[in-house]
Amino acid sequence: MNEILQGIRNRRSCKKFKPDMVPMEIIDQIIEAGLYAPNGMGKQSPVILAVTDKETRDKLSRLNRKYDPFKREDPFYGAPVVLVVIAPKNIPTYIYDGSLVMGNMLLAADALGIGGCWIHRAKETFADPEGKEILASLGIEGEFEGIGNCILGYPDVEKKEAAPRNPNRVFKI
Repeated sequence: MNEILQGIRNRRSCKKFKPDMVPMEIIDQIIEAGLYAPNGMGKQSPVILAVTDKETRDKLSRLNRKYDPFKREDPFYGAPVVLVVIAPKNIPTYIYDGSLVMGNMLLAADALGIGGCWIHRAKETFADPEGKEILASLGIEGEFEGIGNCILGYPDVEKKEAAPRNPNRVFKI
């Protein structure tokens, strides 16, 4: 089977991480995969915030927890890296474009031996005044919406096998 197709079949979300930091060279490769995601009208509008600073990472975790219905102690599961995808709301395809960036980064992380997981509530985090302050401190202006948090790190758990695919999800015409 083709290497890319095999990677798609084998990728799993990771929710337990070792504390070791992922080298910036690997993070950069994952980010690059996100930047090459398909996007509507070639706008390349999603923005990636690469968070490796523990203080900022913990602040994002705290903000995310504020909107977490399960109130997990750390909604980022101890992952040392968070790649936040945001996108400008004035682009009609911004949610889809940002989602494709997230998907590409998760696949790239897995291909490089890095655990990853999509954590929701980026929308709420960056609608929050503290989230808006983070964007302003980076010089990001305009109406942006958080699409997702791509948490990354070295897995501290064995990768599970894929669950069987649900039937009756494809109709050929």
